[in-house]
Amino acid sequence: MKIIGISGLFHDAAAAAVVDGKVVAAAQEERFTRLKHDANLPVNSIKFCLQFIGCELEDLDAIVFYDDPLLKLERCLAIGSMSKSDNSELLSDLLEEHLTHKLWVENLLREEFQQSLGKLDRLLYSKHHHSHAASAFYPSPFESSAILVIDGVGEWATTSIGFGKGKDIEFIKELKFPHSLGLLYSAFTYYCGFKVNSGEYKLMGLAPYGQPTYVEKIEQYLIRFNDDGSFELNMEYFGFVDNQQMINDAFCEVFNEPIRTPESELTQFYLNIAASIQIVLEKAVLRLCEATRRFTKCDNLVLAGGVALNCVSNSKILKSGIFKNIWIQPAAGDAGGALGAALITYHQYFNQQRYLNSCLGDSQNNSLLGPEYSQRDIVHYLNAVQAKYEVFSNRDELNRETCRLLLEEKVIGYFDGRMEFGPRALGSRSIIGIASSKNMQSKMNLRIKYRESFRPFAPIVAQKNAHKFFQNGFESPYMLLVDDCKDELIIKDYNIPKVESESDLYTWVNSPRSIIPSVTHIDYSARVQTISQKQEHHFYSLLEELEKHTDTPVLINTSFNVRGEPIVCNPQDAYECFMNTDMDILILGDVLLKKKNNLHNEPSSKGAHKLD
Repeated sequence: MKIIGISGLFHDAAAAAVVDGKVVAAAQEERFTRLKHDANLPVNSIKFCLQFIGCELEDLDAIVFYDDPLLKLERCLAIGSMSKSDNSELLSDLLEEHLTHKLWVENLLREEFQQSLGKLDRLLYSKHHHSHAASAFYPSPFESSAILVIDGVGEWATTSIGFGKGKDIEFIKELKFPHSLGLLYSAFTYYCGFKVNSGEYKLMGLAPYGQPTYVEKIEQYLIRFNDDGSFELNMEYFGFVDNQQMINDAFCEVFNEPIRTPESELTQFYLNIAASIQIVLEKAVLRLCEATRRFTKCDNLVLAGGVALNCVSNSKILKSGIFKNIWIQPAAGDAGGALGAALITYHQYFNQQRYLNSCLGDSQNNSLLGPEYSQRDIVHYLNAVQAKYEVFSNRDELNRETCRLLLEEKVIGYFDGRMEFGPRALGSRSIIGIASSKNMQSKMNLRIKYRESFRPFAPIVAQKNAHKFFQNGFESPYMLLVDDCKDELIIKDYNIPKVESESDLYTWVNSPRSIIPSVTHIDYSARVQTISQKQEHHFYSLLEELEKHTDTPVLINTSFNVRGEPIVCNPQDAYECFMNTDMDILILGDVLLKKKNNLHNEPSSKGAHKLD
């Protein structure tokens, strides 16, 4: 039985293929089109999934969309009645947007593919939070589990509590628009000068630099917590109902500061704002977890929705002990809704049983679900651009050379195997460096990634060694949890500057804080990725080799892209990113390129990457 789920037309379009209940392929549209957060119909992702499972669209047992366009249209119509101002122009724009294409997903698919829509010859629809819930529960390692979905908004739901057992999912409670933790956090993302639906990572990364001095004001004016674990936003301070802007003038008056201009200097005020909203978010999430535990009486929890990508909050859940075990969907945002839509169709529409993966722990296949490219593909492309390269016939030999270069503090673009599904690079489309270097964080941020200097990098470490460097040493295969560096490894006697300009922030960032300074955030935390031997991940053997040569076998792992672009998908994307940045080395499968040997090559037609 072959099913493809799709998400799109809002943001982070994707497609996922499920065959006989197994997750076999998934990819985000942005990786193919090179348009970050591409919101269009995921045509290229669908074609990839069809090619991977070896069939045409008309051969599928079902095609399913991740939410209900009619319910979303209903919400858009209701916005007019919620508004306290005359927003007829806004309502007209929303209606035109929905009535011209967002309501007609089935027609768009027919026009694009010119085929019947599978054996049913019609498109099935899931609900947004049902798709999220399914994406979290069905691939999880749990026979039964509490389910918590927290995001901006689906059709109406912003928070959903459910319970999964076997093949069945039951929904127990939900909160509805406009009361939303995702939109609350996005409002502060906007206030701090970052882009909504992409800058939330920056806000989370910025939070440890500040003091939570505005928590009381946020709770006094903006959000009210209820005894049952729910919450309500005070809509007098937000603009996303009235005028499609996140906040209004009253919001700014609460804090007596204007919205930060994007790319302007970051001052202590915005650092404190970031710290404050992170604390409020964590409090709200923990209260929801307590309520979820009361409702379900279950020891296990699965999470999805955009807020589940807040790894600091996730770690607070794990450490709280409210649940014994948690599992988070690696593609927790809307892209993962495509996967959930396919899975819920298989198990509930077609009434098929669920079987747990007892070998790997979950059924996500390390989230390595995208395209891969053979050595023949790679060499063919490199020859076409007249690149100079070396081919290694033995992976052990390549690992030895890679480790030698890493210990020389070279920055390496690492491209191998199937592309990751979800926003995190997990070792297949990564830029890597040695974590013990004092200079690697600033070098990667400013000369490779072209992004803000304050943003931390994640460490990747073998699971067996995690406890040597981090307090808890828990499994974190998808880089969705934060751990603290061990006390004996940290350096506490460095001067913390008063941040009056971004140069002060830069000085702070580059002060060594542990023996693995390039992956230690200023609060001594790290967003850890662990790899175990049972995962059969190609990166594990590299870490094994590194351990032979250093007492700190920990690497920086950051996504293979530059600011403003999606993670690379194919060898051409990787080569062009390599040539237009200060990366030293590029590894494509078993092929290694050195920048110094390829400086004769003409620059890419894209031109050098610049700060946006």
